[in-house]
Amino acid sequence: MMTDGVQSVLARVEFSTPGIDEPPAQPTAVARPALFLRRWLAHPLRTASIVPSSETLCRHIARLAWPAPGKAVLELGAGTGVVARAMLAAGLAPERLILVEIDPQMAAHLRACFPEATVIEGDARALPELLPARWQGRIGSVICGLPLVMLPIEEQRRFIDAMTAVAPGRGFLQYSYCLTSPLPARRHGLVARREAWTPLNLPPASVWRYSSAA
Repeated sequence: MMTDGVQSVLARVEFSTPGIDEPPAQPTAVARPALFLRRWLAHPLRTASIVPSSETLCRHIARLAWPAPGKAVLELGAGTGVVARAMLAAGLAPERLILVEIDPQMAAHLRACFPEATVIEGDARALPELLPARWQGRIGSVICGLPLVMLPIEEQRRFIDAMTAVAPGRGFLQYSYCLTSPLPARRHGLVARREAWTPLNLPPASVWRYSSAA
């Protein structure tokens, strides 16, 4: 049974948001498809797809995950870091990125590519213990690339509880290759809304926003 984290990759974005930090220079070879494929072959159940996601999906996620001023973006299953690259290309300061990755090789890759970001190597279910104190109460948005749809509902609940604990009231974004909601939202006390769909992605992907039904 798969219970570990998962990575999924995104291409760079080209839009910007007025009044925010200029994106710093970052390595261009962030995606590292060969590394991504090797890690997928080693742990196939951690990864939602074996191919990089499209530029269109990248734009959608960066736009939908944009945080309020002074808040950080938390990404679960950061993989080779192209989601992070998308946020930086859109103008987010690297010190406002928190990347969680369970795979040691990918975590090391993330540290090399994004030395100013916070890279956490560990299990996302332990977020309340892993998140540095300086970011407690300062998470503005959460991006989840973990294939929660593949987990039993009890394990889904553990990940949802962890995200809720570090970002109360924020909900989270989930990008998925399912045609319908990848989570049984009502059983988790959530409201699900599909915010974006990219039919030309391989495979076609959606971005879902989950928020508390209360």
